[in-house]
Amino acid sequence: MTRSCGLSLGDIRIAVLNFREPEQSVAGGAEEYAWQVARHLAAQGAGVHFVTSRERGQSKAERVDGIELRRMGNRYLVYLLVPLWLLFRRRHFDVVIDAMNGIPFFAPVVVRRRTRVVSLVHHVHDRQFYAFLPKLVARVCCFVEGPLARRLYRRCTTVTVSESSRQSLRERLGWLAPIQVIHNGVSAAPAGSGATGAPVITYVGRLVGHKHPEQVVELAEVLAENWPDLRVNVIGRGPEYANLAELIERRSLGDRVTLHGFLSEEDKARVLGESLLHVMPSEWEGWGLTVIEAAAHGVPTVAYDVAGLRDSVRDGVTGWLVTEDETLANVVERSLKRLSDPLLREETARHCRSWSASFSWHGTGESFAQLITAELAEARATRLAKVSRLSAS
Repeated sequence: MTRSCGLSLGDIRIAVLNFREPEQSVAGGAEEYAWQVARHLAAQGAGVHFVTSRERGQSKAERVDGIELRRMGNRYLVYLLVPLWLLFRRRHFDVVIDAMNGIPFFAPVVVRRRTRVVSLVHHVHDRQFYAFLPKLVARVCCFVEGPLARRLYRRCTTVTVSESSRQSLRERLGWLAPIQVIHNGVSAAPAGSGATGAPVITYVGRLVGHKHPEQVVELAEVLAENWPDLRVNVIGRGPEYANLAELIERRSLGDRVTLHGFLSEEDKARVLGESLLHVMPSEWEGWGLTVIEAAAHGVPTVAYDVAGLRDSVRDGVTGWLVTEDETLANVVERSLKRLSDPLLREETARHCRSWSASFSWHGTGESFAQLITAELAEARATRLAKVSRLSAS
């Protein structure tokens, strides 16, 4: 059992507040991260509640993996109902992990003063707000994410998932709180058959606008002249699924592009393991969980040189980054040429597997556990010092 400064996780009650949970239709890496941390803490003996939104057809409450899962409200009401839920249980928890997906849950306002709040921020959302919301709403959201949250969480240790996100918090939000980087983990990859035959590129992720999965679909057409046997896989679910299906039909790409939708971990591993290249054309990422998942199979990634992805992709070693003066298609084509050499492909695969081996969900959870016990030890020491001063006076 994890211990730090004499505290055991078995003594601790923890609430994890997160926008979604992994079983929901548009869940992604942030949900996997929060759930894996919760699982680790529960396995170490902590009493863990995971509080999140609720999709149609989901139960309000259930116990999963030793975690008390509570669902309430849609994507908007969750930000009202979760703080109310916590308010009426504010004496029950020792620690709250408040995940800020652009908008926080305002835990410091509703919990008792002795409860420690850890803020979890995957990446800064300011530009994302303006890309997908009306201008006035985006301004309000930016105020909440920036000046309001900066002040509200200034005494709460903040966890983020990459050095890029730490830098963005400091430079773009003027974040005041101490920031600790705790990377994503990765599940162990089963042995795959490896890429054979026609070259295959694969996209894995949520099908949402800012991740631009349509750019991966279009590669089948753009690279057709030089790579007539190229096959493209798109794995994931989300609101862009219908648009992608229409794009594939409209451009007659059905014989070259497979839109898989959601796949089980086993099937996803099989498709990734047979791929030559993973492509992630996202504009915003805190880290890039699927990059490390692909690397675990020995598959390198081509991604844009943006915050988060420039951390998870080791440019020229475990993949290639697309800079401002390049196009995605050019870098993908250059990568395919390199990987067509068996020796270079095996060298790249070896680097990818070595890189992915440095991450694990156990390590992520253990880092969080150590942070939590250290926070509580500091809080206890502060209380004892205060009592001592009062007694002396």
